[in-house]
Amino acid sequence: MSQEQISADGEETGPLDTFRNFFALERDVLVLSLAMFAFSLGFQMTNRFLPEYIVALGASGFVVGLFGTVGNIISAVFPYPGGAISDRIGSRYSLTLFGLISTLGFGVWLVTPNLGLITVAGIAIQPWFWIFVGLLLAQGWKSFGLGATFAVVKQATDPSRLAAGFASTETFRRTAFLIGPVLAAVLIGLHPDFTVSFQYVLAVAVVFGVVGTVAQHVLYDASEDSIGGSFEGLDQIRRDLREMPRPLRPLLVGDTLVRFANGMVYVFFVLVITQFYEVGFETTVSLAGVSYGIDLSPEAFFGYLLGVEMLIALLSMAPAAKAAERVGLKPVVALGFAVYALFPVVLISGPEFLASLMPLSWAMIFIFAFSGLRFAGLPSHKALIVGPAEHGAGGRVTGTYYLLRNTIVIPSAVLGGYLWEFVSPEMAFTIAAVIGVVGTGYFLVFGEEFEAYV
Repeated sequence: MSQEQISADGEETGPLDTFRNFFALERDVLVLSLAMFAFSLGFQMTNRFLPEYIVALGASGFVVGLFGTVGNIISAVFPYPGGAISDRIGSRYSLTLFGLISTLGFGVWLVTPNLGLITVAGIAIQPWFWIFVGLLLAQGWKSFGLGATFAVVKQATDPSRLAAGFASTETFRRTAFLIGPVLAAVLIGLHPDFTVSFQYVLAVAVVFGVVGTVAQHVLYDASEDSIGGSFEGLDQIRRDLREMPRPLRPLLVGDTLVRFANGMVYVFFVLVITQFYEVGFETTVSLAGVSYGIDLSPEAFFGYLLGVEMLIALLSMAPAAKAAERVGLKPVVALGFAVYALFPVVLISGPEFLASLMPLSWAMIFIFAFSGLRFAGLPSHKALIVGPAEHGAGGRVTGTYYLLRNTIVIPSAVLGGYLWEFVSPEMAFTIAAVIGVVGTGYFLVFGEEFEAYV
């Protein structure tokens, strides 16, 4: 992708510019953006509400933490083989396969409440068990396809414009992050029983998964795919770990600490709203002389809070990527890490601090708006990961990075679940914030800049 293809005049200052230049994107990046939109819409409509779904099916807070840890295992294990498959067979077929797997996972979640209690060999299998099965499948496009998506952007983008290239795809993806939870909130409001209303959400997610899979397979032009060598097993993994570009190492350490902290509490964000504070949203809106009452349940309100978070993310990502071209990638990435690190303690303690200034529901809106700033550094972060990779190895470098990071992060959610269930939510969130601050500080001291941005 040339500079002119990013923007007609070389400037891209916000999401509106990205959409204005929609058809100026390279074909493969455009199709990738559309697929990202479809699958992100399905995943964000569902994943952030799954802890509440699990609890509604009879699970405890510790099981919610275990669910988060299984997600961490998938995030650790899937990207490397996914990146190797992408480098070997090309992005088109790999992403189609991963899309089918994810859509099947949405389907498993959809039918879970109808399975009931099942006894196998004298062992009672609770309904929430099938949520774990569905998770193994639903994260297929998101985790298996991670290396493929990085490789597509790298092969189509000038090195000095990588952050802007990722900002384009991320803007489409994060637009789905904005629309998905809000659409889910609307659907959840259609039925008083959360388990039933969430099945409406899951049915729509299945539709989006089908559409995304078909669209990317039919529209993607595979002629520019770079095909690497065959996968050589564990020896290749060890070699890729040894040969990881040196500039990635301090980024990996800081990023791992920040993500470990986030992983401790991420699955509990919805429970902070629905169970810890039990906060919904109630107001009256007057329009053309007619008053309308708005009364959102905590579950529905959480969806709108995620919408606020993503709105701020959309407004900040492209300007932050543009700023990175002037100040470098490192400061922008550090800003995102800092917000990641501080958000847990802001969420668990901030509402009480703000209680004297505004109603609790409005305090939550401001807190989730602050959370949206953590995504400002995401395009620069991705550029910093894949930038040093050699041509044709972007998928494996990305997979190696995430294999290491996500393997270490695996126990974070179950640790957070233990603290949430057996100590206190406040302790879980405070310890998470401390770990995140340490990771941010390490990256600030030892992190290196990508040469193309120096």
